[in-house]
Parts: sequence; C-alpha cells; structure tokens
Amino acid sequence: MNAPSQLLRITLVYAPEPRSVFERTLDMPAGACVQDALDASGVLAVHPALDLSAGHLGVWGRKADASQPLQDGDRVEIYRPLLVDPKVARRERFARQGARTTGLFAKKRAGAKAGY
Repeated sequence: MNAPSQLLRITLVYAPEPRSVFERTLDMPAGACVQDALDASGVLAVHPALDLSAGHLGVWGRKADASQPLQDGDRVEIYRPLLVDPKVARRERFARQGARTTGLFAKKRAGAKAGY
C-alpha cells in the first residue's frame, strides 16, 4: 500500500485592528516552518503594511522564530505591537479610579469591616 503524503493542518491568525481577524487554515507538507505558513497564507499580499522584521510571531501563544518547524494542529499567530505598556496603563487606571474602588475595596458589604 502507498502511504498517504503527510500533511500538517495549520491555522494562521492575524488581527490587524480590533474586531477584525484574518484567519486561514492551511494544509502544509511535513517539515514546514512558520515562514512557509506565512508565505502560503497570503497574509502579506492582503496586508502589505505588515512588518514581520520585528519578530512578532508565535505558535499557540509562545514566541516563535520564522524558522521554527510546525506540527500538525499548530496555530501560528502574528502579533501587533503594544500601543501602551500594560504596567503604565494599570498605574493610570488606578490613579483615575483611586484605591476605594479597586481590589478588595470595590464591593463592601453593609456593616463589614474595611477590606472585607
């Protein structure tokens, strides 16, 4: 019997802006890498302004290199750069809201001690 050619089912996802998702499911040959999936998906043709030189790539939420080999069922993700540092955003939000409306102090039972 002839063995069927082994194909990898890969999903490539990119969100160019909030509430907009580019998603492609690809059948790639065994031994394919992240760069092969990028080329086969056509994401660069649809989004020509996309800059992959910064290395904002991942597989299942973990940072990946373009030469990383893929396995069947992998999800290749292209990340946008952060507009605001999450630590700075949290500090600003806390300064706006104040200590009384965050964390343990947000919901206070009637007659309860502070922090409960």
